[in-house]
Amino acid sequence: MAKIIHQKLAEAAELIEDKSPYYKYTPANVLENENVKLYWNRSILTDKAITFNRPDITFMNKKTKNTFFIDIAVPNTNNLAKTTTDKQNKDQELVNEICAMWKQKAAPVIPIVISSTGVIPKSLSQSLTRLNLHPNTYSCNNL
Repeated sequence: MAKIIHQKLAEAAELIEDKSPYYKYTPANVLENENVKLYWNRSILTDKAITFNRPDITFMNKKTKNTFFIDIAVPNTNNLAKTTTDKQNKDQELVNEICAMWKQKAAPVIPIVISSTGVIPKSLSQSLTRLNLHPNTYSCNNL
């Protein structure tokens, strides 16, 4: 699931040209052009020690000065709401630090959560829309 999100963001930002099938796609650790930076599973160095400093995907728009921390989880169905809330709360210290260090206007945490049994919460399409991805990206790629 994370590879699909990474690939869609990289395609939208014109960071990659090859449109390989999602199951053959291997994300690069860092993709960058004059408009955006896209990190894959990379620790973010900060001035002070932060416990949770490794989001699954980090997407920085240099022009708008917005950074998105994308955290992906596949919990049991009964833990969907808790996992979504936990993902947003655990990265708050990183958000505050990055806004100050990188002089970002905003750095929201975008949780991408689908249950292990395939239950899709309403928040998933909202999260995809916030990333300017089609709200049904999960169904278009047979997640």
